Amino acid sequence: MRVKEHNKFSEPDVIDRAQRGDEESFENLYQLHKRRVYSLCLRMTSNEAEAEDLTQEAFLQLYRKVATFRGESAFSTWLHRLTVNVVLMHFRKKRVSEISLDEILEPQHEDSPKKEIGVQDGVLEGSIDRVHLERAIAGLPPGYRVIFTLHDIEGYEHHEIAEMMDCSVGNSKSQLHKARMKLRELLKLGAAGNADRQQQRTQRAGNLAVTEQDTVALAA
Repeated sequence: MRVKEHNKFSEPDVIDRAQRGDEESFENLYQLHKRRVYSLCLRMTSNEAEAEDLTQEAFLQLYRKVATFRGESAFSTWLHRLTVNVVLMHFRKKRVSEISLDEILEPQHEDSPKKEIGVQDGVLEGSIDRVHLERAIAGLPPGYRVIFTLHDIEGYEHHEIAEMMDCSVGNSKSQLHKARMKLRELLKLGAAGNADRQQQRTQRAGNLAVTEQDTVALAA
């Protein structure tokens, strides 16, 4: 593969060549960033097939828009935001039924109790099993999962999310709070399910041991 020939160039050089229409340089950018783009798409959609399609769409958009990159931020940051926008547009077109993005824009009641809901959630941090956490995030309704992914995983601030989602900072904080509460519920359910399965495995092992002992006794 001729992509390797670009290893002698720095990423800014490769970007510059891609902006001037060099397809091999664009292929090099694809190879460098495809895993991170796919990972982001998968986190936001929780669907491998959709993540693959959206990864291709993100790089198609990159091919069309790479000439607009001005270096005002890191290229990876610029591509990250482009990918987020591709996924959000996908959700808007899909009109997901569980929690539509329209619901993210729902106005907050001004007379509702004031809560500090934009701060870090210690319960969801720390030594939570990574696999169980990923499964719980995948189980969130799409609208909640998008906000949680953007803020707690990808590190966007609420004002940035509000700009991307075309909503208020208050709505971004509110949806994040709801997403965290839902995630807690899913983690508790997952923990309870794991405990039940462990108990069943222990019981089956005990039954097997008793059966083996009976078999030995009969043979004697």
